[in-house]
Amino acid sequence: MQDYEESVSFLGTWGPFQRRVFFLLCLTAIPCGYNLLSVIFLLASPPHHCHIPAHSNLSEEWIQASIPLQQVAGLTERSSCSRYELDLVQNLSAMGTRPSLGQIQNLSGSGPEVVLSGLKQEGCKDGWIYSTEFYQSTAVTEFNLVCSDQWKQPLTSLVYFLGGVCGCFVSGQISDRFGRKPVLFGSIAMLSIFSGALAFAPSWSVFTVLFFMLGMGQIACYIVVFVLGSEILIGSSRVLFSSLFLPFVYVIAMMLLPGTAYLVRNWRQLSLAMTVPGLACIPLWRLVPESPRWLVSRGRLREAEFILRSAALNNQVEPPDVIFLSANVEKTISQKAESLSFLDLLRTTNIRYITLILWLIWFSISVSYFGLSFNMSSLYGNPFLNYFLLSAIELPAYVTIWLAARSLPRRLSFISFTLLGVLALLLIQVTLHSQPAFTLALVLLGKFGIMAGTGMLYIYTGELSPTVIRNTAMSTCAMFSRAGSAVSPYLLQLAVFYPFLPWIVVASLSLLSVFLCIFLPETFRQPLPDTIQQMPPTQRFWLPWASTPPPKDDGKSTKEQATAPEIICTTRL
Repeated sequence: MQDYEESVSFLGTWGPFQRRVFFLLCLTAIPCGYNLLSVIFLLASPPHHCHIPAHSNLSEEWIQASIPLQQVAGLTERSSCSRYELDLVQNLSAMGTRPSLGQIQNLSGSGPEVVLSGLKQEGCKDGWIYSTEFYQSTAVTEFNLVCSDQWKQPLTSLVYFLGGVCGCFVSGQISDRFGRKPVLFGSIAMLSIFSGALAFAPSWSVFTVLFFMLGMGQIACYIVVFVLGSEILIGSSRVLFSSLFLPFVYVIAMMLLPGTAYLVRNWRQLSLAMTVPGLACIPLWRLVPESPRWLVSRGRLREAEFILRSAALNNQVEPPDVIFLSANVEKTISQKAESLSFLDLLRTTNIRYITLILWLIWFSISVSYFGLSFNMSSLYGNPFLNYFLLSAIELPAYVTIWLAARSLPRRLSFISFTLLGVLALLLIQVTLHSQPAFTLALVLLGKFGIMAGTGMLYIYTGELSPTVIRNTAMSTCAMFSRAGSAVSPYLLQLAVFYPFLPWIVVASLSLLSVFLCIFLPETFRQPLPDTIQQMPPTQRFWLPWASTPPPKDDGKSTKEQATAPEIICTTRL
């Protein structure tokens, strides 16, 4: 299997077979991207205050006066979780004591001058009134996940991302053992089934369980699309697919959800709309082939040759009489007998160091990536437009990744892009409450830097992972990525201690990932490892701009070394 790409080179890189696989796999990425931001819109928390029932016989002025004012980030706002005791307010209203609305609105300056300011306060015993400016209803408004139950909001997001952790762990091993294609379409089916089931959730607990299952399918779907495409395609078509077109389609799908949420303001209807892309992709099962490279790694050579000969017929080229030599057959059979699993990522010293470093980097960068998304809710402006822009900024980021992947070392690219994002996030502290437009621009620049760095990290991870355990390696990294994203909803809670603390944490974790990256070996223009033994060693300390030293002359011609296949792989958080 060491010469797999040479064995299948008769197919070329951009024939009808490759074009068909290329575009079909891009289509299968749409359901995963479309569902990613569902946690933002289904769990949106609109402004709210205590409901004053109609039987209280209070005028509109008294109803507004019944809600205490409080200072939030230097601004005076009505309390979300308390009101003055309604019985006392009704008594004052009946006695004709009428505080003016002007006094109520200037509570911070007049204090004792307002008659109601001395009254005792109580919770929202009659429920809440939610703003409908942006959302007709969300899971938060329907299940009242506010005030004393506000802890359920980040917990629900946590459960969604923990579903991703479990999905990554299970799907990676299933994919390496039973195939890429069943996991791909199984994940797409999960997205459609549980998105539709969410629309009929009768309670918060049922909603949370279904949300967990939705999270399982979301990330597993994208990872296996990436692996399948990077193994079927070779040469320039793989570069174009994995580092540009697949991420582009994914981001465009992400941008579609804010547009859908803008048109469909009801969360149950939005859940139903989220089933459509997955249902549309299920019929593609008959058109998407299994990975021949994976089949060879499992010793299933007849099935691999059948796919490759069908591809040759499609491309109108003549396949060789024997595609895989007998030496390669013996090698693949011995590899099949190894029956590699999750534990093999930690079994030997070299792969253990690389695996642990990658896990830490993925965790750190994911907290930064999703922390940016959740912190967007603290910015002013239309949330649909904000999240649309936050997704759209990934398009130029992926163009930059593609250009960098063609000519720049992996570590230098990752470190440079991530440091750009860190600088932008630290500058947010200067503009957060004074210049909203400039703050949004810095957030988008920070997202650009972190996203570009993240894309290079995915390329790097794919190039470090051997074929025999690649899907498991990528899935475990994505598992730690989902663990980081599970923590990110709680970043907003840090603003209670210091308004800028969430942004500082995001920037600090990005710096940590930069430091850890220095110890990884460079993979730029190196052959893709097929076995664990072919993985490059870690570096004790290596300058990030230094490339891997050229291999010693082992008798191969300069031409053979120069034509070593350039492997570019990428995936998503």
